[in-house]
Amino acid sequence: MARKKYFDENGVEVKKRGGCLKWFGIALAALIIIVAIGTISGGEETTDETASEIVSSQESEQAEEIASENEESQESESSESSEETDVPREYINALKSAQNYVDMMAFSEAKLYDQLTSEYGEQYPEEAAQYAIDNVEVDYNEEALQSAKNYQETMPMSDDGLYDQLTSEYGEMFTAEQAQYAIDNLE
Repeated sequence: MARKKYFDENGVEVKKRGGCLKWFGIALAALIIIVAIGTISGGEETTDETASEIVSSQESEQAEEIASENEESQESESSESSEETDVPREYINALKSAQNYVDMMAFSEAKLYDQLTSEYGEQYPEEAAQYAIDNVEVDYNEEALQSAKNYQETMPMSDDGLYDQLTSEYGEMFTAEQAQYAIDNLE
């Protein structure tokens, strides 16, 4: 199968670079930040040295913003969680993790579920992850649109290429309807 060729506005062939790798690196860094925040708020110890090696200064600022938002939401949720004694702690933690993910980055439902259950991610049981998916406050159409905007800013694509990236099991894993919504609503 022949590789696709890409041309700039002057008709000159442009070699496509690994833009997906860049996004993977950004996503990985963001996940590390979230895990570090979750670990700190969960009472486990981490070293500042390890965190500073992994997180850049810009990402540290984002982590601080998220941490302060988490503290505020945890205060309001603490009164709610005492009322919800029939929901297991791990389910509530999975929901908090899911909300952190969608607040920080654009996630499809399938990708969020995979992140919550992955042995390389949060490692929540499938039942806890499904509870989180069922209860997280998110509009997946808007998540798909945000993801499409992110791609367009860093590596502009044709509508077909963007659709494929948004729906691919190796890409963003949005549904066909969500990907089409994103493409239809791009500026």
